[in-house]
Amino acid sequence: MNIVKVKDYDEMSKKAAAFIIEKIHRNPNLNLGLATGGTPVGLYNYLVKDHQKNGTSYKHVTSFNLDEYIGLSSENPNSYRYFMDKHLFNQIDIPKSHTHVPLGDTDDPKQQCQEYENLLTEHGGVDLQILGIGSNGHIGFNEPGTSFQSTTHIIELTPSTREANARFFDDPNEVPTHAITMGIASIMRSKEILLLISGKSKKEALTQLLQGELSENFPASVLQAHPSVTVIADDEALGKS
Repeated sequence: MNIVKVKDYDEMSKKAAAFIIEKIHRNPNLNLGLATGGTPVGLYNYLVKDHQKNGTSYKHVTSFNLDEYIGLSSENPNSYRYFMDKHLFNQIDIPKSHTHVPLGDTDDPKQQCQEYENLLTEHGGVDLQILGIGSNGHIGFNEPGTSFQSTTHIIELTPSTREANARFFDDPNEVPTHAITMGIASIMRSKEILLLISGKSKKEALTQLLQGELSENFPASVLQAHPSVTVIADDEALGKS
């Protein structure tokens, strides 16, 4: 696990963008795994700025998002499809047909899980997966106790996860109780992983990731077993300020 130490959130975002841009220049057909939430917003801003200024092209990139809330349509401002369109897809030249997010408003979520897993397999898996980490160690929406052998599946969100995401909703009671998420085994099949960690609230999770044991009670610990993980963490997460 390669640890890259940075000063703050902005430097983390900038370094992450540079990391991804270099990969795309090396492999224009990159299969890119993407995350949502507060952590990657700065990263996406820098990718958009680079695209506008330097013309980095995403025409041949294929993207796969980690997860989506069950019950929310793609037009819902709180859906992850809407989030990705707003913060990234609508501002770069990636074809919409190349962007994949699980369908949250499907009539058959279990079938959607299987179809999404099949889609990953058909495209040869993810080359570079972007991850954040939850305070309880979740990656994607894989909550503590999720099997390391899990593929794309339905997950019931813990109260702490729903509370953490409530800030994105007008009413905390509107936060969905379930989501579709890539499983831990699905994530671990990624050829390379870039994990972004910022802020004091993630200090304990980072410490446990680096020093704790491998345990399904802390899902991110599985990354200790992956052959190619880069962690970009800022001073606050590292406990330096």
